[in-house]
Amino acid sequence: MSNKISELQSIAKEIRKDIVTMLTESASGHPGGSLSATDIVTTLFFNEMNISPENPNNPDRDRFVLSKGHAAPVLYSALARKGYLPVEELKTLRKIGSRLQGHPNMNDLPGIDMSTGSLGQGISAAVGMAIAGKLDNKNYRVFALLGDGELEEGQVWEAAMSAAHYRLDNLTIFIDYNGLQIDGDVHQVMNPAPIDKKYEAFGWKTIIIDGHNYEEILAAIETAKKTKGAPTAIICKTVKGKGVSFMENEAAWHGTAPSVEQCEKALKEIGGEK
Repeated sequence: MSNKISELQSIAKEIRKDIVTMLTESASGHPGGSLSATDIVTTLFFNEMNISPENPNNPDRDRFVLSKGHAAPVLYSALARKGYLPVEELKTLRKIGSRLQGHPNMNDLPGIDMSTGSLGQGISAAVGMAIAGKLDNKNYRVFALLGDGELEEGQVWEAAMSAAHYRLDNLTIFIDYNGLQIDGDVHQVMNPAPIDKKYEAFGWKTIIIDGHNYEEILAAIETAKKTKGAPTAIICKTVKGKGVSFMENEAAWHGTAPSVEQCEKALKEIGGEK
């Protein structure tokens, strides 16, 4: 277990460096929520999901939906590090003609299971994928990542009701609960708490974890896999901008790209320049 966690931590370090570097290059994008979700995404792509860049459209593959589509940098980096695209291509983020636009496009890039960006819609697509898996008697699992600010969208709760109604135990969602959205503290903008009690009321299995603790992430996934007859919501307490001191817990870094000087400082904090 310790070797596995060490390997995941090493990959996450590279992904965080990718995020900072590509956002500096593009001069626009969303660092805060990409960095807070890095450990969750790393665990899914490099330890849990049955996926392969050699066969990205395998009908039996696990699915991942980045419902908080503005955190595309973390997804692009994970795909690159997994072998779906050249790491060098990450520098084209948000540039004209690039496959890596500000939100994921499933028509442009292999490995992306759903185009997302309009908050609340990704989780609905994930529910549809999970229903399809049940109807087709497939064993694949569906994972979705939501932001805590995204929970303000009513469509999220329609999807939650549907998932429980259809007993989608092949669906696991992760809620990146970093407490901040573009307008500030989520509890002041539109309080989503208590998130676990809300999902329980809808009929979900709920688990609360530290979203940066790999032992807890891995254990929560195992619990979700053992849960029968209900979908699972893993509420991950995270730090916005995790890994970069001047970005951590700062709402201003929701959608602000770092300068060259800030990038250099961030890379040193994360683990040195590439």
